[in-house]
Amino acid sequence: MYMITVLGNLLIILAVTSDPHLHTPMYFFLSILSLADIGFTSTTVPKMLVDTWSHSRAISSSGCLTQMSFFMLFGCLDSLLLTVMAYDRFVAICHPLHYKVMMDPRRCGSLVVVSVVISLLVSQLHNSMVLQLTFFRSVAISHFFCDPSQLLSLACSDPFTDDLVMYFVGAMSGFFPISGVLFSYSRIVSSILSVSSPGGRWKAFSTCGSHLCVVCLFYGTGLGVYLSSAVSVSPRMGAVTSVAYTVVTPMLNTFIYSLRNRDMKRAIGRLLSKV
Repeated sequence: MYMITVLGNLLIILAVTSDPHLHTPMYFFLSILSLADIGFTSTTVPKMLVDTWSHSRAISSSGCLTQMSFFMLFGCLDSLLLTVMAYDRFVAICHPLHYKVMMDPRRCGSLVVVSVVISLLVSQLHNSMVLQLTFFRSVAISHFFCDPSQLLSLACSDPFTDDLVMYFVGAMSGFFPISGVLFSYSRIVSSILSVSSPGGRWKAFSTCGSHLCVVCLFYGTGLGVYLSSAVSVSPRMGAVTSVAYTVVTPMLNTFIYSLRNRDMKRAIGRLLSKV
């Protein structure tokens, strides 16, 4: 699954960069999302494969901190990029005459840069909090990577400040992006319902169908991981559900965008024919 995820997302990136017909804001954001998906799954899966092959499950404190840093970075970046893509669909459907002006290359680049900066801020804020915590010399968690929530639960320090920082991290990487997506799609649905012809409604909705599927998959599995860790008494159950969030979801994103999108299928076909 890891190789499928990496190769599939690389194929999307190559198709977008090589095909002039895909040089639009939507596919530009899609290529950045594919790059973030590669980083997100590469943060955890290679270490898990090495541990499985070497029969060793140990990780140093610096290695754990590095893994958590990149996990928070790419996870937050994924969430923010999905919000940016929802905004792009909102502008395309609700303000089609102003789309080229409102989503010019400069603004698209700025939206990506802001998303990266916020993700770096969230990641470094989380790291600075973890560095101030007190842990035992050797701790064990029932997971295949350094899960931030399980690691924080093993801290010996006062949890009040840590809870405040975690609420801030959760708001920046979860609540605000989800709110942005919900706002964009509420306006999109309102605009689509105002279209008189059924054909026009379907055409407008089809332009955001793939993105909506990815949004539901990303936040749905994320919510499933959170609920399983909150309800289930078995930490291993949380580890199993995390596989869907960190491995399966990035892999399915490639199939959703490549199989549901006619332009992407044509671009990938032209790319493979050249090879």
